[in-house]
Formats: sequence, C-alpha cells, structure tokens
Amino acid sequence: MISQLSWKIGGQQGEGVESTDRIFSTALNRLGYYLYGYRHFSSRIKGGHTNNKIRISTEPIRAISDDLDILVAFDQESIDLNAGELRAGGVVVADAKFSPVIPDGIDATLFAVPFTKIAEGLGTSLMKNMVASGASWALLGLPLDVFNKAVEEEFGRKGAAIVEKNIEAVKNGAEFVLEQAGGPLDAFKLDEADGKQKLFMIGNEAIGLGSLAAGCRLMAAYPITPASEIMEYLIKKLPKFGGTVVQTEDEIAAVTMAIGANYAGVRTMTASAGPGLSLMMEAIGLAGMTETPLVIVNTQRGGPSTGLPTKQEQSDLNAMVYGTHGEIPKIVIAPASIEDCFYDMIEAFNLSEQYQVPVIVMTDLQLSLGKQSCEPLDYNKIAIDRGKLTAEAPTLEANELFKRYELTEDGVSPRILPGEIGGLHHVTGVEHDEVGRPSENAGNRQRMMDKRLNKLNNLAIRDAIRVDAKEAKPDLLIIGMGSTGGTIDAARKLLEKDGIKTNHITVRQIHPFPTEQLKPYLEQAKKVLVIENNATAQLAGQIKMHAGCAEKIESMLKYDGNPFLPLEIYKACKELN
Repeated sequence: MISQLSWKIGGQQGEGVESTDRIFSTALNRLGYYLYGYRHFSSRIKGGHTNNKIRISTEPIRAISDDLDILVAFDQESIDLNAGELRAGGVVVADAKFSPVIPDGIDATLFAVPFTKIAEGLGTSLMKNMVASGASWALLGLPLDVFNKAVEEEFGRKGAAIVEKNIEAVKNGAEFVLEQAGGPLDAFKLDEADGKQKLFMIGNEAIGLGSLAAGCRLMAAYPITPASEIMEYLIKKLPKFGGTVVQTEDEIAAVTMAIGANYAGVRTMTASAGPGLSLMMEAIGLAGMTETPLVIVNTQRGGPSTGLPTKQEQSDLNAMVYGTHGEIPKIVIAPASIEDCFYDMIEAFNLSEQYQVPVIVMTDLQLSLGKQSCEPLDYNKIAIDRGKLTAEAPTLEANELFKRYELTEDGVSPRILPGEIGGLHHVTGVEHDEVGRPSENAGNRQRMMDKRLNKLNNLAIRDAIRVDAKEAKPDLLIIGMGSTGGTIDAARKLLEKDGIKTNHITVRQIHPFPTEQLKPYLEQAKKVLVIENNATAQLAGQIKMHAGCAEKIESMLKYDGNPFLPLEIYKACKELN
C-alpha cells in the first residue's frame, strides 16, 4: 500500500481530457483523498496536446509531483511527451487503436486497451474517455460504485440513458484491463483515505466565492484566460443574491464600470490577466485620484503581448506596483493557497473601502486553474468593513459643498454616496481641492498628494508575510509568492533529510512592501534564495530595494511556461550549500 500516487491523462484538446480528469478527481475526493491538480493545455479551442495531472495523497499536499505513476494516453504524442516523467515500474494505459509504443529507456508496463473500439460498440467514440477512466480506476483497486456516482453527477443533466451508457463504458474498460493485468496492481494500491470529503476547487472559484461573501454584487469583466472562470462562477451565483455580471466590450469598459458602480456604493470587482491589466492602467489612476474603492484580480500568465495565454508565469509584479502614470496609493496582495483566495477577496474589498484605493489581488495561472483540496472554510471569519462611508453629511451652510477630499490626520477622507442629503461634491480626474473643485494651486497640489500617498503608511495586511521559521540561523532562507509555496515546502522536506536547515517565507503583501516584517529573517539567514516564475527577478528586486541584504540574495527563475517542481528547487538549494 502507498500513501500517494500521481496520475496523468493526455490527448488532443477536445478529446474529453478535461471531463475525464474532472470525474476521476471528483470520485477520489468522494473517498476523502487530498488532491492537487495541474492542467497543461493549448491556447487553441480544439487540437494541440493537453494533459491533466493529479497528485493523490492521504496527507495534505500543495504541489505537483516530480514523477508519474500512471499515464493514460489517447495518442502516441501523449506517451512521447510525458513518458519521461514515469517512475521505474510505472504504467501506461493507452488506446490500442494507435498501436502504442513506450519509448526506449522507459521502465514501464503498457496496457493497450481498445478505448475507441469499446466506445464505438456502445454507440459513440466520444465515450472512449470513460473507457479509459474505468481502466485506470480499476488498476488502482478502487470501488467502481464511487466512480459511477461521479459519472451520474457529470452526465445526469443529459438523462438516464446517457448516464447508463457512460457507466457501461467505465465497466467495460475496467473489465478489459483487469483481465489483461490479472487484477488490480498491488504496487499502486493506495492507503485508505480518511473518508472526509474536502472542498475541491480551483483558485478562481475560491475568488468568486470570496467576492460573494465579501458583499460583491456586481462584476464587470471581459473574458480572458486564465481569469474567465471567476466570471463564469459569478454568472451562476450572483443573481441568487440580487447581483449580476456584465460582460463588457473590453477591459477599459470593465474597469470604468467597476469604478462607477463602487462610487455609487455597490461593491464591484473586475478580473483579468496581463493584457487586460495593461488596458486598465489609466482607469486605475482615475480610481486613485478620485479615491474610489476598486478591486481588481490579475491572474498572471505568460507574456508579453498575447505571450503564453495558457501557461504559468509571475511576471506582472512590476506592472501592478508601478503601472499607472503619476503616483497614487494602491495595494497589491498575493494569495498563496485556495483558502487565501477566499479570505483575501474579503480583505481586498474591506481594504479598498477603508483606504479608498485600488486593490489588486495577484494570482498566477497555477493557483487560478490548478484544482486542489482545501479544508472547510470558516465563515465566522467574514467581517465587512466599509471604512468612512457615511449616510449623514454635516449640516452645511447655503452653497457649501461636502468635503469629500477633506484633509484628515490619517489621510482617509469621509465618503458619502451620491444622492445623500448634504453630500453634494465634485468628482474629477484632475487635481482638486477638498470639495472636489479643480485646482492647480501649488500648495493644494502638495497637500492633496501627501494626503493620498500617506494613508497607506501603516498598512499591514493579515499575514503580510507567511513565515515557517523553525531555525534561528538557517543555512538558507527560501522566499516565494503565489503558487510556489507548496512546491518550496516539498523541496524543504528533501533538504531536511540532507541536514540542510531552511526557513521559508511567502510574501503576500507585495505593495506597500512589508519591509519591517521581512528584514529580521533576511538578517538571520546565511543565504537567501528567491523563487519566482519570471525572467527578471521582480520579487527579488523588491526585496533588495526595500529590505537590503542584496549580497546574500540569489534568484531561481523559471519562465518556460511551467510551474516549479520540488526536485528543481531541491537541486538549486543544494548548489547553494
């Protein structure tokens, strides 16, 4: 019996790879296993190699595995591209239709199962993915009734006849491979899971749920990979709570609509990726100048331009921090887990209203689209804080205007919604005085700039840095952000066996940078390694600029479109020691 296993399915986009993975992982979740998924897919709608990899464990996991136990292949290309990951003694389950061959030098057992032929015998070749699922599920010795329940959930809306056909496809695939293998494979039998179902979702779904819990009632957005699932989730959910989603003509319309709705008092968000964020920059400056709350989710992908729209990267950091022309206060936070995606959205909406600034929530493709298990969310942690929003304006003399941009000690002015009695004021994107009238007076300009820029002086979000520091003087301090955290922890377990003492920090408040929180850990470490998915060491640059210690900081960069693997980080750390 084994405590964890890695399974992958590959084929051409449009062959049912995604639905197969979804049913397979749903059934495993029903049994109580912890799961972590990685989706490699093409930017084409149909065609081009795609694969989904699931790591299955009886313990919590937050990283994909270096190797692979079982590969399910719909074509020879899937074998050729992925067989190198197979561990010694691994298994390939492939469609007999294309006469599969395992490349030389790969120690693996091949089971050629006629996926297509069996499916055609049931009426349509489209069910070959269910035949493949049944075959690989049976080799693990897992109960078919649990898998069949997942099939019912997937196809139930299509009617009982379709469900029965797919269940029969699963059964036939299972029976064929078990006869070939002589029964389930002992080397691949998983230890029993705890039987408790976990939440199993992608980061984008957690972001959508967090937005809903935060009181968001309008999303304005334009579809873009890898952010579209946020919009798709909220399209289904927001109307149930009196809200709506508006698909705009472009990202400029989306962000300006969000600014307008927030000004009117409705908690509103938008979500995009790098190209869309670029289009939003002028409007982000408008939100900063008018001190209008605004929440933007940026799901990073490979750039520049269209770049690698379906691949992993973390290269928008500098754009989020510095992108607008002129100088405005803004907040950039970076979730590092599914749970963070939920709770950070609530915090983002609160921060945007407390400080009356744009808040950008920075994720990356792996965190946004990688499906993974998480523990139940604590809804008692939800608290709504709308800052200095008031419905009662002070009594004003005739012809006086409300001091919407009043100079205050903390830099945050009172905010009132349009239409409230006594709340009349100007709103403009040019420099203005306390009531919003345009002003080019030099003294006023400096006072207003200071007011806006100083209001974030003491900002520190919950877990601005997340610290796992068991060593007083570690050999190595490893720093990352976003989805790299779980992979770093997996690498640290290997380093621990080698006697290398490490600490790990995940930076979650990107701007304003948490200098004072980070500095002590930098000073304690002999060496520092910063892990990030970009080519120009953007996070390391922020650390050096704000916290110093440049002489001990090294970077590990990966920008080929793939997330880090634990073994890659382990080897890089070994080289520094």
